[in-house]
Amino acid sequence: MGDDGLDLARDALAQLPAFAGIDPASAKIERLGGLTNLVFRVSQGDNVLCLRLPGAGTEEYINRADEAQAAREAAKAGVSPGVLYADPDTGIMVSEFVDGAVTMTPEEFTARAGSPGRAGEAFKKLHSSGAKFNFQFELFSMIDEYLGILSGKTVDLPDGYHDVLEEAKAVRQALEAHPLPSAACHCDPLCENFLDTGSRMWIVDWEYSGMNDPMWDLGDLSVEGGFSAEQDEEMIQAYFGGEPGADERGRIIIYKAMCDLLWTLWGLIQHANENPVDDFWAYSVGRFERCKALMAQPEFAQHVAAVAAGPSNTAS
Repeated sequence: MGDDGLDLARDALAQLPAFAGIDPASAKIERLGGLTNLVFRVSQGDNVLCLRLPGAGTEEYINRADEAQAAREAAKAGVSPGVLYADPDTGIMVSEFVDGAVTMTPEEFTARAGSPGRAGEAFKKLHSSGAKFNFQFELFSMIDEYLGILSGKTVDLPDGYHDVLEEAKAVRQALEAHPLPSAACHCDPLCENFLDTGSRMWIVDWEYSGMNDPMWDLGDLSVEGGFSAEQDEEMIQAYFGGEPGADERGRIIIYKAMCDLLWTLWGLIQHANENPVDDFWAYSVGRFERCKALMAQPEFAQHVAAVAAGPSNTAS
């Protein structure tokens, strides 16, 4: 196939049920972004849809049935486009296309006024929706799973990874001392998984979603977007409708470090699988160094202590 994957997309469409009168042979197909998958805008006249083809090797760590269930639940919650078709065996998914929306990047989150707040509102809508996802996103179990996958590949961990993982035991104890109720969470809030209309923020791509501590989503988006302190506050204030408790803020900070600890391993899997989209070794090393730097700050220990103390520290 060509580098743009258009022929592959057209072939896939030809094998699927008919959608909105779109003819695969004559439809206009445009390649969109994606780190591991192939994503396309498919249009014919006024009919537009989004086609996602799974990337090579993703079957090692993605449960497509769980993803489809979560995507449908997120659509019911009003934060994600509707799912038109999902094949749990092939991973092919077709969904509604959000026209007039900008695919977010760290730069767009800086340039588009109010966008961190709109993201916070979208998270709150999802987390409070009552949606139930099949998968339980458990940070340290996923780290173990990714380490298991990597044990069968020819790739080294960044120097000191297991030392930092040992240090994270204190973090785990703090998080487990007073756990927040699990909520339906996105769990992989890359900026590019947000679509902003200027008045509403949509969230897409539910591959890693699951029931999780809702503060994970806020901490992870802050990291992915390279948020400033001001952007953090805009997102947090929009989410909570005011000031969070010390323990809630502490969890957000903790998860900034822990998401880097986890996604370091994800990047190494991409590197081992020779994913050509990015330099995933540099990606992994960069995330690991950022994790270490945050954990080394004196304030980090204070946030861990606030989380361990629990909601008695919650502001009135």
